[in-house]
Parts: sequence; C-alpha cells; structure tokens
Amino acid sequence: RYLARVTDTEATDTGNPKLNYGIVVDCGSSGSRLFVYCWPRHNGNPHDLLDIRQMRDKNRKPVVMKIKPGISEFASSPEKVSDYISPLLSFAAEHVPRAKHKETPLYILCTAGMRILPESQQKAILEDLLTDIPVQFDFLFSDSHAEVISGKQEGVYAWIGINFVLGRFEHTDDEEEAMVEVHIPGSEHQESIFRKRTVGILDMGGVSTQIAYEVPKTVSFASSQQEEVAKNLLAEFNLGCDAHQTEHVYRVYVATFLGFGGNAARQRYEDSLFASTVLKNRLLGKQTGLSSDSPVLDPCLPLDAQDEIQQNGQTLHLRGTGDFHLCRELIQPFMNKTNETQTSLNGVYQPAVHFQNSEFYGFSEFYYCTEDVLRMGGDYNAAKFTKAAKDYCATKWSVLRERFDRGLYASHADLHRLKYQCFKSAWMYEVFHSGFSFPVSYGNLKTALQVYDKEVQWTLGAILYRTRFLPLRDIQQENFRGSHSHWRSFSFVYNHYLFFACFLVVLLSILLYLLRLRRIHRRMLRSGSSPSLWVEEGLPPQKMAGPL
Repeated sequence: RYLARVTDTEATDTGNPKLNYGIVVDCGSSGSRLFVYCWPRHNGNPHDLLDIRQMRDKNRKPVVMKIKPGISEFASSPEKVSDYISPLLSFAAEHVPRAKHKETPLYILCTAGMRILPESQQKAILEDLLTDIPVQFDFLFSDSHAEVISGKQEGVYAWIGINFVLGRFEHTDDEEEAMVEVHIPGSEHQESIFRKRTVGILDMGGVSTQIAYEVPKTVSFASSQQEEVAKNLLAEFNLGCDAHQTEHVYRVYVATFLGFGGNAARQRYEDSLFASTVLKNRLLGKQTGLSSDSPVLDPCLPLDAQDEIQQNGQTLHLRGTGDFHLCRELIQPFMNKTNETQTSLNGVYQPAVHFQNSEFYGFSEFYYCTEDVLRMGGDYNAAKFTKAAKDYCATKWSVLRERFDRGLYASHADLHRLKYQCFKSAWMYEVFHSGFSFPVSYGNLKTALQVYDKEVQWTLGAILYRTRFLPLRDIQQENFRGSHSHWRSFSFVYNHYLFFACFLVVLLSILLYLLRLRRIHRRMLRSGSSPSLWVEEGLPPQKMAGPL
C-alpha cells in the first residue's frame, strides 16, 4: 500500500468529493516551491495515518511550481512578498477544486534563507503574507500556517517523509518485518512496545551535513551540560491523531553541521592548505606552489590532476598524488572530534545508535560519491567502497578524462565531480565512520537519490505532521453518526408527529378564536353597545362623548 503512494501516477480525480487537499510552500534560499497534496477520507482506524499523496494534474504530472528568487530577497521590501508568492497560490487555486478551497490548509514554511535575517525582517515578511493572502485566496490560512522553521524542524519533516513513504509508521503482524523495542517518551513507568523499525537519514549537501534517526530507548547523559545541549537536538512528537494514544510517539535526534557539506569541506581544506604552504614558504624561504613547475602536492586530487587555489590576489598551484589513505589522514582533524563520550562532529552530542538493529539512508553527496563515478550506489560496503575510491584516486587524470569522454560515468557527472571525487570520497568516508562513529562493518546503509524512483521532499513530512489530528475529527464524526443512527431515524419520525400535533393545536386555537368572535358579534347586534355587554365581557363601561 505504501509503495502505491509513490508509484501511482494516475491523475488526481478532482471530481471525487471525498478527497481532501493540502498545500505547502517551501520558501528556500534560492527560490520558493509549491507542492499540492491530496488524501482520501481517513479509513476510520485510529492506528493508521492519513494516506497522503502528491496531487497530479490531468497530464499525470505532480502539481509543483517553483519561482525565483528566494523570499529573503524581499527583506527590505516586505510589502511586495504577497505579490511575489501570489503566482504560486493562483497555480494551486487552479488545480484544487473551487468547492474545496475553504477547507484546504495552506502552509508557507520558510527555511535557510529566512533564518539568517533579523527577527524584525522575518516578522515583517510573515505579517504581509498573513494580511494579504486571506484577502486574495480562500484557503485555510491562519497565523500558525506561516512561519520560519528551524533546521531541526526541517530535519524532522524529512525523517517523517522518508519513513512514511517506506511504510515504517504502519502496523504489521509480519514476523519478517524488522521490529524495535521502544520506550515511549514520558511514560517511563509503562511497559515498552514493539513496532516497525524506522530508518535514519544522512544528507550531505554542498554546505552542510545532517543526520536524523529515532532514539527508541531512554537516553542518558555524561554531564548536565550535555543534557542541556541534547534538549535542542532531540525532538519528541506524536504522529497519531489522538494525543492520548502513544503508539505513534517518536523521539528523534536531529543535528545539522554547517561547513561539513562536500563543497564547504573542500573549501576549508584548501584554506588550510594555502595557509600552511604560505607559512612554510616564509619560514623555509621556498616558493612551493607559486608556479605550475613547483606545485603543492595534494593527495586528495587524482594522480597528476592540476588545480589552483586563489586567495588575496595570490595563486597556489596544486598537483594531485591520488593517495586516498593519506587524504583521509589529512582531513581527519577537520572532524573536530573531542574525547567526550557520545559525541560526533564538532564535539556535538550524539545518542548511541543500535548498529545491530538499525537502518540508514544516505542522500545527496552520500549517493553522488558512491554512484556518479564509482557506480556502486545502493547497499554500502565500506571495504568495497574504500578499494574503489583508492583505485580511482590512483588513476591518472588523463585516463579519467578519457573515460569521461567515452561516457562511462553517470550522465550528470561533470569534470568538477571527476576532479573532486577523490576528496569527497574520503570526506564522506570520514564523516560516516569517524564523525558519526559507524563501524566499518556496518552493513545497513543504503545510498539513494530517490525512494522508489521518486524524490521525497521534507514538505511531505510537514503536511503529514500538521494534519495529524484530522483523522480524529473524521473518526469522531463517524462514531457520532454510527452511534446515533437509530436516534436519527427515531427523531425523524418523532419530529414529524410533533409538527403534526402542533399544527392541529394551532388550527384548533384559530377555530375557537373565530367562534368566540362570532359569538361576541352576535351579542352586539342584539343588544347594541350597552354597558351591560361591556360588563359581561369583563371590561369597564365606555363613556360616551358629550356634545361639543
């Protein structure tokens, strides 16, 4: 069933009144992307989550739209933000059925670009959105639907999205499914439960690296300072529709490391290499690297590959020696590891991973490093990867260029990838094994670009988390309808009888009133307007007007 969520490419049936819709706008640093999701009514089982999928248009394409630049570009002119984002919402309005607009939640979630802005500028941008959007569109859009989310939130959403697509939140009686014992947060005195094992995610971009995984057992801390740090890295949340049910309560560790992405790491390495070479030249009176005839030897470049570092108007010439193991040794200090227990990169707290009963997916650079050139993406094997990376680094640059020209590498691999593959392979290896302390024997890492051939966005996790209470509303409505069905049929008949009885009473009252009026009229005709008549009717005698 969960495989169908991402392999289903049929157009969304917008004529189905039982379909619900949700909209998420990812406001990133380089642009904003809109995603429209849809889901059928909840199946009534409180153990299950909503079956959320991406909406597809009549051409079976996902309803997605991107605009540039990033929303943070409007920091100095926040009054223009609603006009900037309006094309995205108009696009969504065209695809979501008009009758569903008022009940379709809209979330505008801003990430990296907005985080670096001063709080006052963030607030001004959000205020413009909250003020103008409800005037132009009928989507369900409240104050909490537009916000700047933290890196921790983004990591949690990504973790939710991946595990949702993989079906790890669903219940199973299949004994072959990997299970894990979980101590539910906040319920230490209760018995632990067994449920499907979730996957952890590793994502190495150009600038930063992120890790997120479930911590099923109650954690302990080496010090009070470590405990304080851990509070900012551990997220506890309930994905279930009922806050009183704990089977979908998860404790997830999320940490983001700026400067540990592949490109940022190479830049840090080159800065260090430049500074140390300049210092050595000054102390020893040499001119190493100042010309291509006497280059600095770089073990992190393929054999005989040439490169340049330019800083402060100076150019440093490099030539690769292709020594994978030496490259690893040189970059190990950049992990900034400490001697404190339960720590990873930069000495940041990291709860223990149960290596014998865990599974991780590596995205972005974890995939590019293993697949683009080495062609071994998928199940990761440290020994095989090390041998392939070592062989690649030791291969002459001219041979690598020839292979590239013959199209032996991935279609999107370019010369930049070829030149820095050796360094990035060493960097990925060290981050995984030295930084995050995964043993070399670890065999449950899968490097991937997509899941089931589909890219899984963190926005899927966001819409799932933010609509998690909707099933409870549907379940309660169904229960109300079911438990009161006999009452409704009884009250229907009862109300008809009541209406008929009331009608008869009113009709009888009108008839009695008319008969009484007729009786009074007859007496008046017989007696005229005598005082005795007024007395009989219980009214004071009327005085006759005197002559003028």
